[in-house]
Amino acid sequence: MNKYLSILLTPVLLIFLTNCSTQKTSTEENIAEQSTYPKVSFEQPPNILWLVTEDLSPYLASFGDSTVYKYTPNLNRLTEEGITFTNTYSPSGVCAPSRFAIATGMYPSSMGGNHMRTTGNSYFDELGIIPYDVVTPPGVKMMSEILREHGYYTSNNAKNDYQFHATKTAWDENGRDAHYKHRAEGQPFFAIFNFEVTHESRIWVKAEDSLYIPEDLEVPIPPYLPDTEVAVKDIRRMYSNIVEMDVQIGEKIKELEEAGLLDNTIIFWYGDHGGPLPRQKRLLYDSGMQLPLIIRFPDGTQANTLDDRLISFIDFAPTTFSLAGIKPPDYLQGQAFLGEYTAKPRKYVHGAADRFDGKYDMIRAVRDKRFKYLKNFKPDQPYYLPVTYREQMPIMQELLRLNKEGKLNEIQSQWFRQTKDEEELFDCDNDPYELHNLANDPKYADKLAELRTECERWMKATDDKGFMPEKELIESFWPNMMQPVTAQASYQIANNELNLSVATEGASIGYQFVEPGTEPTDKWQVYTKAVSIPENKNIYLITDRIGYAPSEPVKVDLNEN
Repeated sequence: MNKYLSILLTPVLLIFLTNCSTQKTSTEENIAEQSTYPKVSFEQPPNILWLVTEDLSPYLASFGDSTVYKYTPNLNRLTEEGITFTNTYSPSGVCAPSRFAIATGMYPSSMGGNHMRTTGNSYFDELGIIPYDVVTPPGVKMMSEILREHGYYTSNNAKNDYQFHATKTAWDENGRDAHYKHRAEGQPFFAIFNFEVTHESRIWVKAEDSLYIPEDLEVPIPPYLPDTEVAVKDIRRMYSNIVEMDVQIGEKIKELEEAGLLDNTIIFWYGDHGGPLPRQKRLLYDSGMQLPLIIRFPDGTQANTLDDRLISFIDFAPTTFSLAGIKPPDYLQGQAFLGEYTAKPRKYVHGAADRFDGKYDMIRAVRDKRFKYLKNFKPDQPYYLPVTYREQMPIMQELLRLNKEGKLNEIQSQWFRQTKDEEELFDCDNDPYELHNLANDPKYADKLAELRTECERWMKATDDKGFMPEKELIESFWPNMMQPVTAQASYQIANNELNLSVATEGASIGYQFVEPGTEPTDKWQVYTKAVSIPENKNIYLITDRIGYAPSEPVKVDLNEN
């Protein structure tokens, strides 16, 4: 038994079934009835490693798709040694709002982070808006900063894209060279590594590269896509990218093993939202919201099991705190699903879709374990919205060509209909591709009313910002379209200790000790209590808050009394 792990677990689910089909099926019949869920405690804070892959639906055997099972030994290993969570969802179908939810534990639509990439792109001029950072309420911090406050070394390699710029106190290291190996000896770490090879862009960027799978591998074609040579080629590329990602995951696991860290590190492997293909990413169908999640505990605790609880990205922050033995802050909108502070299982997960690049829409989603409800607030607007970036993908070009020529069948042409139903209801067990709207079927009237009521409740409870025009939203964050700046830190020196404060509500303070004659770096320690003043060092201070511009660094005058 790992010395850092005391097991308080009881088996929740059945052993993973290795003979998975390529079709997505319900796991309810395979899940044991259980009133309690995994809880763990640690004698010392555990290391926590997040391996994050982009634009990935659950295309693995443990989720029902065995297409590349024999080519993904490292993901198979994680499955065999970990817990597969089969009902995990992002509150958005695209990366920036999804990462906002992960980084803060808050719904993007609640905080005004619901539009795709607020920090700027080429379409902003035509929209008449400016690049901006979402300003969260006072006290909301990036989860990595809270972990730092509790002694963790935090590193992010390397994607940010949070709808705001990472605060100066968020990470010990943030960039392409960031790595947990740079921490102090014995210090627990929280580290993220991001894998871009599965991103939608890699379907066209890597189109002529060699495949990591056989050239003639038979691949499943979703019914909403055409079964053409172009489609098959792009889908093969998608699966090949998954296999290439598997190799990269294996390298990170090997690093842990060689450093002697595998037996005291919790590994999260997950996708940042749904898949890269047309009618997947950016939508609130399961193909856009659902993602794979596997968590491996040291010593294979609860290895080879399935867990079908509903999980949202806003649950990742409180769960990470819970595993680290940290009480989740009260402001978080998510709940822990593992660790000391595990909450009761969710009944619903929620999602929102608004602006994507230069096109606006407004859709809200509620899902329970079986049914999905969608509320379309712009029903007179087509479902398909042109996204120039996505149109670089050959299969997207193929779809547009076939649609123009009238050669798509009824299912394939659904996405291109010119109007939307105001409400949609899908039985995701029996209609996993969400093709048959049941909202007008009297047999489902009670379920429709239930999920409609839940959608309205959630939007009101979270103060949904979707109805606010984006220009007004920006003004609410940045009055007169000017980014607020955090006040400089104030300090007092007493008994050879430095006491710090800042006038900006909710701002964090960073400090660093610098050799005389040198300038401060961008690596700031988080101030939590009085700091002992070292000899022969200069001290610099900085302040920052999510959405604000940081203060200029201030040098402490050590001659002050």
